Amino acid sequence: MFRTGNGFDVHRFAAEGREGASITLGGVKIPHTHVLLAHSDGDVLVHALCDALLGALAFGDIGQHFPDTDPQYKDIDSLGLLDRVYTLISDAGWFLNNADITVIAEAPRLSEHKQAMREVLAATLDESMDKISIKATTSEGLGFTGRGEGIAVMVSVLLQEQS
Repeated sequence: MFRTGNGFDVHRFAAEGREGASITLGGVKIPHTHVLLAHSDGDVLVHALCDALLGALAFGDIGQHFPDTDPQYKDIDSLGLLDRVYTLISDAGWFLNNADITVIAEAPRLSEHKQAMREVLAATLDESMDKISIKATTSEGLGFTGRGEGIAVMVSVLLQEQS
């Protein structure tokens, strides 16, 4: 038996740039001119992946499990949230068949970071890297991502029931 899930998340950049700033995507710190605004570490990729995993089994969404109104999640490492979500999935008798992730951003450029993100996600999920695809695209200058105001991520997952 298989189940599919989709996740989507967006985070905006801070209005002012910061010297030495970085963002975290897929658990990897990437130098950038601005930080992402968020209650947690702002890892928009991991948040979308969590939502896709939870959605596949109708387990709600990341906000239900880890509300941004709860101080215990302030500045939390999103990989820890992903680990907890995947434990729920595994305990329910399912495992990841594959995840297809698309990052939509004008900057930073991600080509040199995608392999490291795949490695971190595979290690966090204790799955093989060939189950995780990460693609990056721009929105050709259109919309909030095109204006460099933030980053959006779309994720599709396929879960398989353990036999």
